[in-house]
Amino acid sequence: MDQSKVHATGIELLHNPTLNKGTAFSTAERDKFGLRGLIPDAVETIEVQVQRVLMQLDHKHSNIDRFVYLTGLLDTNETLFYRVVMSDPVRFLPIIYDPTIGEACTKFSHIIRRVRGVYLSIAQKDSVAKCLSHWPDRDIRFICVTNGGRILGLGDIGANGMGIPIGKLQLYTAAGGVPPEHLLPLFLDAGSNNEQVLADPLYVGLRRKRPDTETLYRFVDEFVETVQQRYPHCCLHFEDWTGSDAVHLLQRYRDRICCYNDDIQGTAGIALAGMINALKIKQGTLKDEKIFFAGAGSAGIGLADLFVSELINEGLSREDAQNHIIMFDEKGLLVKSRKDLFDFQKPYACDQAPTMQLVEAIKIHKPTTLIGVSTVGQLFTQEVVETMAALNPRPIIFALSNPTEHAECTAEQAYSWSQGRAIYAAGVQFPEVSLNGKTYLPGQANNFYIFPAVAMAIYVTRANRVSDALFIEAARGVAEQVDQALLQKGCLFPPQSQILQISFNTAARVGRKIFELGISDMEPPQDMLKFIQEHSYKAEYPPYC
Repeated sequence: MDQSKVHATGIELLHNPTLNKGTAFSTAERDKFGLRGLIPDAVETIEVQVQRVLMQLDHKHSNIDRFVYLTGLLDTNETLFYRVVMSDPVRFLPIIYDPTIGEACTKFSHIIRRVRGVYLSIAQKDSVAKCLSHWPDRDIRFICVTNGGRILGLGDIGANGMGIPIGKLQLYTAAGGVPPEHLLPLFLDAGSNNEQVLADPLYVGLRRKRPDTETLYRFVDEFVETVQQRYPHCCLHFEDWTGSDAVHLLQRYRDRICCYNDDIQGTAGIALAGMINALKIKQGTLKDEKIFFAGAGSAGIGLADLFVSELINEGLSREDAQNHIIMFDEKGLLVKSRKDLFDFQKPYACDQAPTMQLVEAIKIHKPTTLIGVSTVGQLFTQEVVETMAALNPRPIIFALSNPTEHAECTAEQAYSWSQGRAIYAAGVQFPEVSLNGKTYLPGQANNFYIFPAVAMAIYVTRANRVSDALFIEAARGVAEQVDQALLQKGCLFPPQSQILQISFNTAARVGRKIFELGISDMEPPQDMLKFIQEHSYKAEYPPYC
């Protein structure tokens, strides 16, 4: 870091988490910045500091306690936080994000210690520009924004959902290498319809019911326009909005600004990566598949749309591609006679008699793939899995809902009920399963394989739009990094221990696609992977003098 950028001294410097090194300040830095007497005498390396953090974490009795501790570390020393998390992603990503983040969000108003990010309230509508101007950093490249309308499988939890943008952006850095100074978590507070949340005396959000759609969208419009003016190179990442809002807001802005929705496109990307590798095991093609979605909200529609795009890439017409998709929601099969379908659901409605019985719908349509994005735990019963296994030698079963209690079925259930023939993945990580002398390694279809890599590619190329083609390319990039040994054990995704390098490799593919599509004004670098690595964040203390 340029010494001229370090203006703080003494206690002010120690209280700045971006600049603070704690006991790692050198002797010269202690003299120059007035730190003598404010920190212990020992001059430690960051490796020693990591050892101390790990020891303290070992004394914690639950992952939520470790989450709270690590959040405090981030508030104190940003570099050390990322050094710890990036040192062992298999251990720490489930703590700072899924599945622990679900519990953290339900308790957000109770465990909050230091405010992080920006909160824009609809009560201050028409003052968005003034409120956003209070954020000190001007070179913001990504804003992850939610209104808390549909957090994970938890539903409407209002301002408690701010834990999601905070956690997502931590993964941008820890799993993708995007420098944290360019990231801003943001909550658009339009109230909540959750009576329990509103009645909580410690609730930190706006205590009113959500407005009508037109009022909400005017508020979002004001926010989007303000971001374009203040941060002209910023990409908006919409996260955990209610299903219809998620789809309609993406449709509203995607052709006008640089934006994407991870619940729609990121979830679709990782599901497609899993499908690519499942088809390697089956030795088939996507055109051979008939795909049944249990769940027809924003995630299900996002998956269906991306799969249709890939089927079109394989030579099918849009109508033929859509005929490969069957959709089922809490009101049953999506059929043309239903009057409650959203506009984005209608292309997937079939011309058949309605049914609310999942097994019956499966028997009628005989799908080869069953994908759960329903948030209904144990929806895939023994009868459902056995039906899929009776119809297919190698049924593909993805139970993508999270957190864990919302998974449609566990790995053990899928393997045992199919006599080991299911090709399975889940949205959460399940342990290995031993069955009839064979060990199966269920993969986790986690979006962190996709969105940090896409974000890194957008960051280095300054892409001005985000198309579905980038997520298809990311899916291919992730899928190609799974070796044959993992595929033989049924694992469809690469090792999480190598997530940063996996993201770099994937980002390189996405970056090349950005230039191929002409959505960047930059000159493409000769070596995209090297270019990405050179611009990535390093969890190291820079010398200040």
